[in-house]
Amino acid sequence: MRNLLFSVSDSDGGTQSDHRKIPFSDVVVTGTRNQFLERKWRPIDIQVATWVFSVHVLALFAPFTFSWDAFFVAFIGYLLTGLVGITLTYHRLLAHHSLKLPKWLEYTCVYFGVLAAQRDPIFWVSMHRYHHQFVDSEKDTHSPINGFWFSHMGWLFDSGYILEKYRERKNVEDLKKQWFYMFIRKTYMWHIIGCGALLYAWGGFPYLVWGMGVRTVWVYHLTFLVNSACHIWGYQAWNTGDLSKNNWWVAILTFGEGWHNNHHAFEFSARHGLEWWQIDISWYIIRVLEAVGLATNVKVPTEAHKLKRSLNADDSTLK
Repeated sequence: MRNLLFSVSDSDGGTQSDHRKIPFSDVVVTGTRNQFLERKWRPIDIQVATWVFSVHVLALFAPFTFSWDAFFVAFIGYLLTGLVGITLTYHRLLAHHSLKLPKWLEYTCVYFGVLAAQRDPIFWVSMHRYHHQFVDSEKDTHSPINGFWFSHMGWLFDSGYILEKYRERKNVEDLKKQWFYMFIRKTYMWHIIGCGALLYAWGGFPYLVWGMGVRTVWVYHLTFLVNSACHIWGYQAWNTGDLSKNNWWVAILTFGEGWHNNHHAFEFSARHGLEWWQIDISWYIIRVLEAVGLATNVKVPTEAHKLKRSLNADDSTLK
């Protein structure tokens, strides 16, 4: 089982007493990286921070531009980009190969993920695969051992951290071989700009505020809560050797992603809500796609998998 970084060695530049525990959790912040000042801000960091700041400012106009039409544009965008694009496609389909879709449907759904403005599929999938490979260790892409802020958003603005940990990033060769993903990577920002332009042309400033600002910020923070809150608050149902937690309220808002300890126990699984009462909207959609023959090779854990990850399993079972 992986050793968690709850203690601090002399090499960290301090002792246990120098570090703080995140409130209402057992997670101790052991990282010492300066996330704001006294580090090099690369041009890409400034660009990402400027974009994230700008879209948040845009969302602040929501109370002054409200209409039910604009609200429903944001809500539909939340479903398409958050549920279809990020949760079902970027995450379960691309990052973990939990199912297969026909290429026409895969690319269509992925494009909704592109419009979530969370970077191109190659970058997103690479970071997520590294997260699982090095979960809650010093090489994790966004662990709360570096603090809540770092796991939630701070890592996005620190490309130097990414370069230090994974300079070559060769864990997405399956996507790099496909013309579609390389095209999206090279033209990524044009798709985001085009989305904003279409929203403005369709409904003016209110549609831009709600369809781009509110929707993007909402999906951002829901996605980020899976990285942060679901490694801090909640409960563990499975012996994963990391900080991943099941968090019911995050699960409801993120269409099932909040059953995060389940996910870390069975990374390959298309189903995250493993109990009947664990609501997992993404899984229900996958089941419908499977029933009509569009989703194939849908993976779920067997009883043997569950026994191996059980909290009651002995050490020999876990090997």
